[in-house]
Amino acid sequence: MKTLIIVLLGGGIVISVRTRQKMMMWRSPYRSGALAKAITQLVGTAGGIYLSLELLLTFLGIPENLWNPPSAYYFKPLAVFSIFIAIFQPYGQIIMTYIQKRRG
Repeated sequence: MKTLIIVLLGGGIVISVRTRQKMMMWRSPYRSGALAKAITQLVGTAGGIYLSLELLLTFLGIPENLWNPPSAYYFKPLAVFSIFIAIFQPYGQIIMTYIQKRRG
């Protein structure tokens, strides 16, 4: 199973690099789609939230083994929490604008 994952990952990297080389060779302008922009924004937002939470917890002196267990999870719980916050952020923003429009 690990070999299959490594082969798929390696193949994906090779195909991606070749495609990027062809695009640079022809110097055609690349237009990223809406999905690519959305994924980039999601990952950027989640990364910012993750770094902020990690710095906050470190600054407060909370022991790292509470919010970053050694091997209990495959993913870091703080990273998963950051992704969830980033996923729900647009909906919170819609709710806030709705509340502000009702008040004003």
